[in-house]
Amino acid sequence: MEEVIIYTDGACSGNPGPGGWGSILMYQENKKEISGGKKDTTNNVMELTAVIEALKRLKFKCKVSVYSDSAYVVNAFNQKWIYGWMKNRLEKCK
Repeated sequence: MEEVIIYTDGACSGNPGPGGWGSILMYQENKKEISGGKKDTTNNVMELTAVIEALKRLKFKCKVSVYSDSAYVVNAFNQKWIYGWMKNRLEKCK
C-alpha cells in the first residue's frame, strides 16, 4: 500500500485569537503545502484543522503517517479520543 506522510502545525495569537494552520503532504517525490487561518479561533482548533484539511486532500486509499508537535492532536489518536468525538458528532447529525 502506498504511504503518504503529513506534517502539521497550528497556532494562534491569544487563545482565542487570530490563528493559522499549515500542513505538508509528501507522497513519493511529490510535496504539497497547504495552509489557512481564522480571525477568531483557538490553538487546538488550528492544530486539528491542519490534520483534517490534510486528510481531506488524500485522493486514494493509503497508509498515512501524521506528525504533529501538538500533544492534543497526538493524544486524540493515541488515546483514541477521536472515536468518541466522531460518535458525538454523528449523534448530533441525526
